[in-house]
Amino acid sequence: MATKRLLIVDDALFMRKRIREIAESAGWEIAGEAEDGEQAVALYQQENPDLVTLDIVMPKLDGVSALKQLMQHDPQARVVMVSAVNQRPKLAECIQAGAIDFIVKPFEKAMLREFFEKSLAAEDKP
Repeated sequence: MATKRLLIVDDALFMRKRIREIAESAGWEIAGEAEDGEQAVALYQQENPDLVTLDIVMPKLDGVSALKQLMQHDPQARVVMVSAVNQRPKLAECIQAGAIDFIVKPFEKAMLREFFEKSLAAEDKP
């Protein structure tokens, strides 16, 4: 089984660190981290990760706009939106734009680990 690579995008350093720790404990390799949508798009094009966690509210380029650019670049991109509860109205727009799922902050460590483990297992099926 090849190691799956994750790109973490969030403007909050503590959130990136938390997602990194949980993903690594679930067997993911971290392809990179970005603190805004512009960095996310550039890093995606450079690293071609298997999955992206993408915050919605960020400086320079928000998550919705970054998602749309990622999907234009790679229609097969697997992007999971990460957002606070008050961003639920934006989530429908994200799913329409191509996001495969969403995680609501604050999240439980066990729930996020289970999500990463399931994503890893799903990727291995033929």
